[in-house]
Amino acid sequence: MISKIKRGFYELTDYVSREEVVIARLFPQAVIFLESALVYYSYTDRIPTAWQIAVNKNSTKTQYEIDYPIIEPYYLEPKFLEVGIDKIQMEGVTVKIFDRDRTICDVLRYEKKLEKEVFSNAIQRYVKDRKKNIRKLFEYAKIFNIKNKVQTYIGVWL
Repeated sequence: MISKIKRGFYELTDYVSREEVVIARLFPQAVIFLESALVYYSYTDRIPTAWQIAVNKNSTKTQYEIDYPIIEPYYLEPKFLEVGIDKIQMEGVTVKIFDRDRTICDVLRYEKKLEKEVFSNAIQRYVKDRKKNIRKLFEYAKIFNIKNKVQTYIGVWL
């Protein structure tokens, strides 16, 4: 049996792909973003209700109106979409996700959109993470004009 995901995109019913793989196939330019990236890096225990993806602000909005998987697109300037991307191979598909340092910058940028618990857990777990790269974090902070925020929230712990 075959089920329709979106016009022109079908999937075998007896084989279910991971949702991030489906997203990467549907939207190859999209990048896993914010809370969805926090889950991947184990910076939060809360599973978001929708996959948050970063997409080009000039892209057609209607293409993201799909029933499955549930996505929440964030429309970003094209120059910000290329900053801090990691590529992960899953089921033979390249899935784009922002790296841990860029993700923390996004957490600081979108602080008001996050629950306080998610925000504070993300900061605390990042500080304890051995794979963090403080140099990259400050590079990204300069690009996004949030150096003061980074120093306030993360510089205290270093």
